[in-house]
Amino acid sequence: MTGEHLDATVDEESDPTGLTPEETEGSDETSLTPRLDPIDQVAAERDEYLADLQRLAAEFENYRKRAARDQERLVAHAHERLVRELLPVLDDLERALEAAERHEEAALVEGVKLVEQSLRKALVKEGLVEIETDGPFDPHVHEALLSQSQEGAESGSVLEVVQRGYRLGDKVVRPARVIVAE
Repeated sequence: MTGEHLDATVDEESDPTGLTPEETEGSDETSLTPRLDPIDQVAAERDEYLADLQRLAAEFENYRKRAARDQERLVAHAHERLVRELLPVLDDLERALEAAERHEEAALVEGVKLVEQSLRKALVKEGLVEIETDGPFDPHVHEALLSQSQEGAESGSVLEVVQRGYRLGDKVVRPARVIVAE
């Protein structure tokens, strides 16, 4: 009997509550706070992620609208600036037409020249550059309308410009239409 008593005292010393290890597993400190069901935890996490995603989608939509407004504003500003540059050209053209009505041919020619110079100046100010046509034919900036043989002309060189070509920055706005030597 004394052996049984010793075993009982050893068990009591290791566990002061007198409970077996199976009984103490569920009774830790977290059992004092209510445990959430794993499904409820996942649902709460899902709701949090959904709210974050909705907030992010709303922020992105606001950014997209703001960027579109900024782009529209920039385009409107560019148009306004170009119109301001071209208004003096319009004024010169009106003066040239008034001179034509009075049959002043010299004044008409001079007025048209002024209009051409004003327009060219406004377009150059916007970055327009005339494409060079001296030298060999370049298919990237020239459009060959016709090829002719001409004495003393090197084959593939530009003989005549039918219509001037222009470049805006690095982009060809209109290729130069030329006649090329055979």
